[in-house]
Amino acid sequence: MCRSIKTLREPYVPVVTEGDIRAAALQYVRKISGFRAPAAHNAAAFEAAVDAVAAATATLLDQLEVRGARRS
Repeated sequence: MCRSIKTLREPYVPVVTEGDIRAAALQYVRKISGFRAPAAHNAAAFEAAVDAVAAATATLLDQLEVRGARRS
C-alpha cells in the first residue's frame, strides 16, 4: 500500500516547515482513508486525523537525533 508514498523532503534538513508537516500528514490520512477528500459528514474526522498526525510528526522530528548532521 505505501509503495507510492513520495518523499516530501530530504532525509535531514535543519528546518522543516509546518507546511511540510501538514502535507505529509494529509498524504498519510488520504492514503489510509482511501479518500482524496472526505464527504461532508466525515470532514471533521478527516481534519482531526490530519491534525493528530501532524502533531505526532512534529514530535517525532523534534526528538530525532541525526548523527553527523549539523543543527543550526
